[in-house]
Amino acid sequence: MTSKQRAYLKSLAMTMDPIFQVGKSSVTPELITAIDEALVARELIKISVLQNCVDDPKQIAEMIAERTHSQVVQVIGKKIVLYKEGKEDRVKKILLPK
Repeated sequence: MTSKQRAYLKSLAMTMDPIFQVGKSSVTPELITAIDEALVARELIKISVLQNCVDDPKQIAEMIAERTHSQVVQVIGKKIVLYKEGKEDRVKKILLPK
């Protein structure tokens, strides 16, 4: 992913609300499944890490990205933005700049 594409995705994510929260139990298989389904449906999602989660948000972001085959767009404080490109052209919702 180029820096131009990353900047574009960051700009889209600024107005988004988090749709998942990582809490005390940290990353569970059920959470990974739900995030993967959301990435297929939306391509770009924002996740919030709650105060009671003891794990580092950057490590959580890398773990989720690895397990869902997505890319970490950014981690700011306790907010994580992930992107997963749509598999088919007609299903893609976000067109990245070249």
